[in-house]
Amino acid sequence: MEAHWAAIIEAVGEDLSRPGLQDTPGRAARAFEFLTRGYAQSVDEVVNNALFPSDSEEMVLVQNIELYSLCEHHMLPFIGKCHVAYLPTGKVLGLSKIARIVDMFARRLQIQESLTTQIAETVMQVTEAAGVGVIIEAQHMCMMMRGVEKQNSMMKTSAMLGSFRSDQKTRDEFLSLLQLRQ
Repeated sequence: MEAHWAAIIEAVGEDLSRPGLQDTPGRAARAFEFLTRGYAQSVDEVVNNALFPSDSEEMVLVQNIELYSLCEHHMLPFIGKCHVAYLPTGKVLGLSKIARIVDMFARRLQIQESLTTQIAETVMQVTEAAGVGVIIEAQHMCMMMRGVEKQNSMMKTSAMLGSFRSDQKTRDEFLSLLQLRQ
């Protein structure tokens, strides 16, 4: 990967021998490996058996999980927050594991629409919940730094599974807790 970064830097017209760029191909390669580390993770490793018995059937919501991803179309960052809720059916997932699931999928080349669905489907599968709701709000550098250059645009996506899709009261409770519903 380092050689490819060197070629890209040279292709834009830079001189790799100048002091500020001498070690940049290696640093860029390591940074890119970090930014895409989700490919080296699996759901089983991330969850690590952190499912616990619970009698609760009430909504569990983890709000404002920061996320950083790379747009698969331009490989520019999109940055935002993710809200994940589920209705347990006999077991709950360790709190940090929800954030780790978000990170695992976010740290891959993505589009926000797919990221939202991947998180929802994974939480549903792992917890066997009655329903899952996921909302992501993000700003996309591919829209802010290039193209239309709209600095204040925010993309919001949602995925509603199970009772979050079929029961309006469940969906309303989720949105109300997020204070997104007017």
